[in-house]
Amino acid sequence: MPPSSIPGFRQVPFTGVIYVMAEASRLGYRHLHPDWCNLGQGQPETGPLPGAPERVTQAVMDPEDQDYAPVPGVPELREAVATLYNHRYRQGRKSQYTADNVCVCGGGRMSLTRAVAALGHINLGHFLPDYTAYEELLDIFRLFTAIPILLDGSRGYEFTIEELRREITGRGLSALLLSNPCNPTGRVIQGAEMRSWVELAREVQCTLLIDEFYSHYVWSGGPASAPPISAAEFVDDVDRDPVVLFDGLTKNWRYPGWRTTWIVGPRTVIDAASSSGSFLDGGGSKPLQRAAIPLLEPGHAGREAAAIQAAFAGKRRMLIEGLTAAGIRLDLAPQGTFYCWGDVSALPAGLNDGMSFFRAALKEQVICVPGEFFDINPGKRRSGRPSRFKHYVRFSFGPEEAKVRAGVERIQRLVRGER
Repeated sequence: MPPSSIPGFRQVPFTGVIYVMAEASRLGYRHLHPDWCNLGQGQPETGPLPGAPERVTQAVMDPEDQDYAPVPGVPELREAVATLYNHRYRQGRKSQYTADNVCVCGGGRMSLTRAVAALGHINLGHFLPDYTAYEELLDIFRLFTAIPILLDGSRGYEFTIEELRREITGRGLSALLLSNPCNPTGRVIQGAEMRSWVELAREVQCTLLIDEFYSHYVWSGGPASAPPISAAEFVDDVDRDPVVLFDGLTKNWRYPGWRTTWIVGPRTVIDAASSSGSFLDGGGSKPLQRAAIPLLEPGHAGREAAAIQAAFAGKRRMLIEGLTAAGIRLDLAPQGTFYCWGDVSALPAGLNDGMSFFRAALKEQVICVPGEFFDINPGKRRSGRPSRFKHYVRFSFGPEEAKVRAGVERIQRLVRGER
């Protein structure tokens, strides 16, 4: 009996990645199945990488760790996060992050949920396309109104500071949610451009809620050369500037199963997110939070970031070249993340829209994500019309290189009509 037929419950939709994994499972996919190429996955490969610190394979549990963790996180981990941000982005700056500027949460979605639950009766802007999980997140809490802002693929998803000012002031936005680097387009806002965004947020008093979960995956400076990025670099006063950041071990340290993430921002925001966490989830895993502390040591974190960029740069090049050779057009070669956002409209009939391509690829044991899932539509208010991203597909170069290579070869055979 479907959940919607039980009194009091609604049908809750799968997010994009969960949906495609469920569909693949119907055809025999299982995690680590040797015959499948999962180019839909939203996690990076989690094994050893050349030059990276040794992977953590066990965690010691102190007897005190049997107790609840504090809702905002264990103090030592909060301090370690603040120290890393100050080391990377705030050297020589008077205003420094402290443990009071950090809230530790049990996963990226929980970090975002805690923050969004603390928003008031406001207009909240969000971009299209963007991370699939934002859709339910922006609908479940009804205090604020979600305002979509469409980005133009023909311009490489650029959004000028003049356009940003017009949207904030014209639509009365009090907050703006975005992923940077952007999932799925790979667009990165950094350097002088990010500085201008933070300055504008400070001027017009619009809070930037920036999902920085892919900040170690930055390619715009050239393969294996771009440092991690964060808007924290351009904050003047850590307790007054309206900038709230989200990150964690999930992507940038390649420990998605640990479900250990954090929010960095003004103390008042951290206090509010901790309060919302007290009724939403009650706090994260105390043993894993303690185990995470050494991973935040700046030298360790730097070696992990460098190893990621060295290993993933080749996979990025492989996927870009392979998709392009298959006739799949990229509006933008990814400047960040481990995704390629491909337009399949020029492919043969039966492959020239995202959902059809996804279904056909499954038959070749290749998983990808149809672009329509990134057309964030809280409450399905824009119903009765095709998605503007109907002809797009997101492909991941998160898996091991051999899986990426095999996936590209199968996609090329599919487009050529070979079986």
